[in-house]
Amino acid sequence: MSMEAGIGVMGTKLGMMSYFETDGTVVSVTVVGFREGNIVTQIKTEATDGYDAVQVGYRRVRDRKLTKPELGHLEKAGVIPMRHLQEFRLQSLDGFEVGQRLAIREIFKEGDLVDVSGTTIGKGFQGEIKRHNFKRGPMTHGSKSHRALGSIGAGTTPGRVYKGKKMPGRMGGTKRKIRKLKIVKIDKDLNVVMIKGAVAGKPGNLLRITPAKIVGKNIPKN
Repeated sequence: MSMEAGIGVMGTKLGMMSYFETDGTVVSVTVVGFREGNIVTQIKTEATDGYDAVQVGYRRVRDRKLTKPELGHLEKAGVIPMRHLQEFRLQSLDGFEVGQRLAIREIFKEGDLVDVSGTTIGKGFQGEIKRHNFKRGPMTHGSKSHRALGSIGAGTTPGRVYKGKKMPGRMGGTKRKIRKLKIVKIDKDLNVVMIKGAVAGKPGNLLRITPAKIVGKNIPKN
């Protein structure tokens, strides 16, 4: 697990909209909402776990939605049942304690740059044209290769298909991080954050928001 530039939070993607800045500029933003949660559930240290990290829980659920080991872990921390648990590996654990609530407005401010991680929309099994942007063959003049893959290698030598060959397969449904996005607006009344640009996933998906990594500024060069 890579080191984070600072503590982050989890949120729920609500959708996209147009936001008008004070000078009239229209900006496409992603709206991120926050359900009950973002509570510190465990603090891992070099002495006990071999690395320093803060575990955070998000999105309250009913007890019956969790397994007994999960419930026991959260009850030990004295917090509510939560669906998602994620770790933020940090350089320093000062100022964190179990049961502490993390508020977005206390961690970030408008204008900050953030890294946003999410799961991309699953497309299912797709062909090479949609999955890898291949060009199709001629549609006329007697061509019988329209959307076919074509050659996938030579003959006797090498006598196999090279690993990593771009071919049809499952598309989407993978983790994707979009880096250095700007926080345009933090609405305390609606408890939402507007982030410039698009992020991975569809409305309702879980997002992980952390301070943007900038080597030499908040991340050591080594």
